[in-house]
Amino acid sequence: MKRREFTALSALSAASAGALSLGSAPAMAQGGPVEGRHYRRLETPIPSSTPGKIEVIEFFWYGCPHCYVFEPTIEAWAKQLPADVVYRKVHVAFRENVKIHQRLFFTLEVMGKEAQVRPAIFNAIHRGGQSLSDPKAMATFLAPLGVDAAKFVEVYNSFTVQTKCLQATKLQDSYNIDGVPTVAIGGRFLTSPAMAGFGLRASEEELGQRCIAVANYLMPLARKG
Repeated sequence: MKRREFTALSALSAASAGALSLGSAPAMAQGGPVEGRHYRRLETPIPSSTPGKIEVIEFFWYGCPHCYVFEPTIEAWAKQLPADVVYRKVHVAFRENVKIHQRLFFTLEVMGKEAQVRPAIFNAIHRGGQSLSDPKAMATFLAPLGVDAAKFVEVYNSFTVQTKCLQATKLQDSYNIDGVPTVAIGGRFLTSPAMAGFGLRASEEELGQRCIAVANYLMPLARKG
């Protein structure tokens, strides 16, 4: 989902598969993914937040329908990454309603609850029609999932979460992220289901698998430095 498309979320949700079909150009060349088409190389490499490790970052938004579909694929892949790779998610902040969800993400991360409740959040937004657009609604929703409501509101309004949001937005801008989901590999490359599926008319699940294939292709390149 591109930044400009955030103003048309309802339309995208109704036609999410078609939104990632990018025309009729050829798909992957026989020799493998093509730079500038299936992935992008950063002009200035970004250091890993864990020195000595290859960092993989998924930039995402709870409210993005494409991120929702991609979630099972990338999470299954992340569990199989080798020991020299660290994986993390970073929630973007393209506009005000997205910034609210970014704050939700980092509040739960600080509380050690984010991974636990993420599936319920995705389902609530994309299947249950809940916007989770204010802290009170969030706390009410999360309480039955084992998240203390009073503590949630306290952490949500904390300087720690504010700082994490600012840092995440700065990182998003450093990578020049203009759509989600996007996967950064080793601080040097970016790919996504949309890029990896360039020229294909395929299901979002298939595009997600192609994104993982491109990410696997890029991993040895990231190791070379």
